[in-house]
Amino acid sequence: MKPPLPLAQALHCEPGEVVRIGVFRALMLGDLLCAIPAWRALKNACPHSVVTLIGLPWARALAERLSCIDDFVAFPGHPFLPEASADLPAWPGFLAQVQERRFDLLLQMHGSGTLSNALVSLFGARRLVAFHPPGEPAPPGVDVAVAWPQAGHETERLMRLVRALGISGAEGAEEFPLRDEDRARLRALWPAGQTVGRYVVLHPGAQLPSRRWPAERFAQVGDVLAARGLSVVVTGTAAERELAREVVARMHRPALDLCGLTGLWELGALLEGAALLVSNDTGVAHVAAALGTPRVVVSCGGDVYRWQRPAPEARVLWHDVPCRPCAYRQCPIAHPCARAVTAELVAEAALDLIEAPARPEGGLAPGSTPWRGEAVRLAGRHLS
Repeated sequence: MKPPLPLAQALHCEPGEVVRIGVFRALMLGDLLCAIPAWRALKNACPHSVVTLIGLPWARALAERLSCIDDFVAFPGHPFLPEASADLPAWPGFLAQVQERRFDLLLQMHGSGTLSNALVSLFGARRLVAFHPPGEPAPPGVDVAVAWPQAGHETERLMRLVRALGISGAEGAEEFPLRDEDRARLRALWPAGQTVGRYVVLHPGAQLPSRRWPAERFAQVGDVLAARGLSVVVTGTAAERELAREVVARMHRPALDLCGLTGLWELGALLEGAALLVSNDTGVAHVAAALGTPRVVVSCGGDVYRWQRPAPEARVLWHDVPCRPCAYRQCPIAHPCARAVTAELVAEAALDLIEAPARPEGGLAPGSTPWRGEAVRLAGRHLS
């Protein structure tokens, strides 16, 4: 029998040598888009590998389009992990699937590892690379252990795990690979006979209510933008239809409600053609970032430094409070992190982006400020 490959050789394999690599990240859309640069670096370092994403079932559609992912196994959830309900009867079949892959290398990219390291130890990989809580010893059975970073953007944090394997390279950008068929399906959603002009997208939803800016303020911003001659489109998931209807009902000018009508790829095509996105700090903001779409993001309760990075085509508005980042599904107090960001601030940031002259190569004019000054002063500290 051929002896096991050393870790370094497994990552820098010889031409034709197949190395089986698994990555565990059973999280939501924005979380996965932030991980793409790390997966791309991993695949580039070992182009003959088969990289398998172990993620929530929804992520199969994304995995199938990523050039850095070759295979997918749906994770059935677990009571330890809050991102999805657990399908415990599916666990025997799931474990059989991952163990049949016989991973040469498995990367635990699901956070600090407090809960997830015990789970991935069941996957049967020959070598395990994982984050672990800072200040604690490396967990047993982990071949390469990296203390979970306490600061930095999520993409930077995940790159540290890859770099611990001796893989270098720049972080690069997030990806959201669209196809012509996605754009065609989007065109079919527009009302019959309506001419699609310059439009903005309002996305008032977020997975947690504590992360949502008030619907009436989205409506106020929508009216300001509509008054400038822009069409307004409201989006969201099927579960957010009532929220979208509230935004549309509160607006004094007409808006097109596409909430629940766009799948993942139609939503991407919609953002690709938008003059602007106004949203909470949620997955749609990461899709816009991957597509280079101008955006105003209101961060309610989230960790701004972890999930948003300065960019010429972005404005991020937030207000600091002692309880940020929020650990609650519903805010138990008066939601001051959301209330302090006014509709006037968001509308001003939106108009700043809409009216900024484009550079010849695209994007916005030099001198644009990624972090809106009023919001920075509200926060009481400076982002750079």
